[in-house]
Amino acid sequence: MKQMEPVAGPLLVATRSRHKLREIREILGTVPGMEIVDLVQVGIAESQEEDGLEEAETFSENALAKARYFQRRSGYLTVADDSGLVVDALGGRPGVRSRRFAPMPDAVDRDTQDRLNLAHLLTSLEGVPPEGRTARFVTEVALVTRDGSFRTFRGVVEGIILESPQGNGGFGYDPVFLHPPSGASFAQVPDEEKARVGHRGIAFRRLAGFLRGAAGHGAEEIHEE
Repeated sequence: MKQMEPVAGPLLVATRSRHKLREIREILGTVPGMEIVDLVQVGIAESQEEDGLEEAETFSENALAKARYFQRRSGYLTVADDSGLVVDALGGRPGVRSRRFAPMPDAVDRDTQDRLNLAHLLTSLEGVPPEGRTARFVTEVALVTRDGSFRTFRGVVEGIILESPQGNGGFGYDPVFLHPPSGASFAQVPDEEKARVGHRGIAFRRLAGFLRGAAGHGAEEIHEE
């Protein structure tokens, strides 16, 4: 354990997903004085090395691996996340393999990946009654500083997998994830509400709270390997 160095921007958000980036910018944009930059802005081109960054067995390990990798490449204070869908009837799958759940060709875009994964999920749950389709979205966020110290933040939201997609918003598994308090799928929930109740929103608001409190004094203790 050691104290985190003073937390000051710019803060690199290490994701290639335009959907995630939009959500994250909106949340972290509430931190006074924090400049948010992305991978394109800092000139980090996509590399095949990135394909091997999500091979751990937990969301937190994957998030930390990504944050460390991009922090080393950029030199910036860096945040990365790993998110996924945990389905009880499938023994926790797709879990950390959520983005690569369905069999698919090597070279496909993210939208195609989403469609194939969603179809594979519904096929895997054929015949499972509603009471057996419980699931949760999980996000782990890792913040890595210039000296290699880190902190993680977790967000979880419970739901039920629908038998068919509902709604045109969101991305990934959102169209089949029923959020009971909202009475709608995450693809039907307005963006503002999803940012408030969703797993990614929960985790990144916790990060935002930490950044607001820690900026300039480094009073928080964090883990270091």
